[in-house]
Amino acid sequence: MRKVNLSLAAAMAAAPALGSAADTTDDIKTFVLKPIIISGGLTPIAEDSYGRAASVITGQEITDRGITSVQDALRAVPGLSVSSAGGSGTQVRIRGGEANHTLILIDGVEIAGGDSEYILSGLDTATIDRIEVLRGPQSVFYGSNASAGVINIITKTGGLGTSYETSVEVGSDGHRASAIVSSRSEKGGLTLSLAHDNDGGFDASGDGGEDDRIRRNTVQLKGDYQLTPDSKVGVNLRASDEYFDTDRTNGAASLPTGYVVDDPSQFSDRDEQLVQIWGELTSLNGRLSHRLSFERTDYDFSFNGFAPTETQTDAAKYLLSFGLNGERAAEANHLVNAMLEWEDDSSSANPAYRRSTTSLALEYRGRFANGLDVQLGARRDNNSAFENATSWTASASYLFAGSGIRLHASAGTGIVNPSYFELFANDTFGSATYVGNAALQPEENRSFDIGVTLPFLQGRGLIDVTYFDETLTGEIEAFLQSSDPTTGASVFSYRNQAGDSRRTGVELAANLEATDQLDLGLTYTYLDAANPNGTVKTRRPRHELLLGATWRTEDNRGGLTANIHHVAGTFDTQFFGSFATAELPDYTTVDLSADYELRDGLTLTGRITNLFDEDQSDVWGYAGRGRAAFVGLRAAF
Repeated sequence: MRKVNLSLAAAMAAAPALGSAADTTDDIKTFVLKPIIISGGLTPIAEDSYGRAASVITGQEITDRGITSVQDALRAVPGLSVSSAGGSGTQVRIRGGEANHTLILIDGVEIAGGDSEYILSGLDTATIDRIEVLRGPQSVFYGSNASAGVINIITKTGGLGTSYETSVEVGSDGHRASAIVSSRSEKGGLTLSLAHDNDGGFDASGDGGEDDRIRRNTVQLKGDYQLTPDSKVGVNLRASDEYFDTDRTNGAASLPTGYVVDDPSQFSDRDEQLVQIWGELTSLNGRLSHRLSFERTDYDFSFNGFAPTETQTDAAKYLLSFGLNGERAAEANHLVNAMLEWEDDSSSANPAYRRSTTSLALEYRGRFANGLDVQLGARRDNNSAFENATSWTASASYLFAGSGIRLHASAGTGIVNPSYFELFANDTFGSATYVGNAALQPEENRSFDIGVTLPFLQGRGLIDVTYFDETLTGEIEAFLQSSDPTTGASVFSYRNQAGDSRRTGVELAANLEATDQLDLGLTYTYLDAANPNGTVKTRRPRHELLLGATWRTEDNRGGLTANIHHVAGTFDTQFFGSFATAELPDYTTVDLSADYELRDGLTLTGRITNLFDEDQSDVWGYAGRGRAAFVGLRAAF
């Protein structure tokens, strides 16, 4: 469960001011350190100052719940839906937005190069410290494709000294292994992470055919070094290769069971490389800070052994932070951030597939003595290949002193740039020709939300309820431009829709330390999402509920976690039969995980997914994973 939130509730009630101290009987100062949202703005922000809706999945929660993949960890986040067309085709949508409206980062760096939508599969959680999910437009801070929200996957960095972590797991559906080596001094350190996942997969066709495997290897090296008391440098290098089986589809099928066709010859490969080099400098006694970073992401995808398509993004960012009223920027109650950013992306599919953007972003944060926090921001993007765009954000948080009750609200806009194909296409597939439209404008998402955080039972419990309303304007769609009835040839192009897509809903998150050994948790999302013509948006559940319980032994050596996941009201288009949009069957799954510390630093683990072997599907024609069991060992020293 999310103990970070429970501790936050107690901290808010007991110590409203950042850095406040309480005397102990030994006259030693004990400081209450408030949790921060690393991704919440141009620089990290205290969680109880953040006016936007956010969820933090901690490494401890991931361990307790026996979660081994990022896509499964995200299923517990309110306002977020995960749909999978087989194990390798997983998409994430925040608040009913499109999958490419959610920006996915690793350590703050975009993981998909070019205009590629990142498909989650095989991302191991063993090397992850936390996952931050920011709901609502984040384009002021992160640019295009952050119009619905941001997911930042933050990897582990060791503490002082030298440490080692390793884990292995085998089960009915494959095996996995990981290792982390870290060495750190007061000046800085290095962390090397290795992960291997061999997922035996499952039959996505649901007809008893072959299992579709996923095999992924990842290596990451990151480090930092304090050159002087006022300067620091760092590097982050990450590479992954992934192989996964795929199946064919049969558009002539009349039933969902005949749509996905097993085909052992179908497979795909992905290669990902991420490079980040950064430096930081402080001056004016810490009142002014500078950060300069260079980033490159390469994303290569190939199908059935053909030459891969390579998409690439290069970015340079300069960030200036200035603490007002003479305060140090890192702790300032009033702070101004300014960022200059240059980004260029391309695709090997066509030399014309290239876009570049130069941006300026400004942010102000104010923390006032009466418990009010505000965050204001604006961004201007100057685009080389299409219309320029402006986005803005405003949020506020108000903490009632002594009670721990907090109100939070936000509003703003986010943008999504047209894709290469939508802009530049000139391709023929059979009798259909697709022509791009260079006059396309970025899609814009307008949003507001309002919520309240309530501690209860003397801080042992915490509940947060948020209402959101989002409107997508200028959504890009394909349309039939011309058709020749004699030859059957058709020409398609792209345009910004005239109407608006509306999405409203409620997000609920709650947890309770029921006893010293038992933690309870709940997340629920209600979503109403419609197209401009009033038809329902597909692959977005209307209702999604997760109930969880974690019990620890009195000596904390062992534990057991159970999770119940219920999904209802999901519509999807049937690309077979009548090609109708129809509601998928509701489903409920139960997962169990357990661990026991055999001796200091050595833990035995076990888990069962989909305990009752429930039939489940997020996409018409594609079956979900059945019951699977795993056992493993985890060591840290």
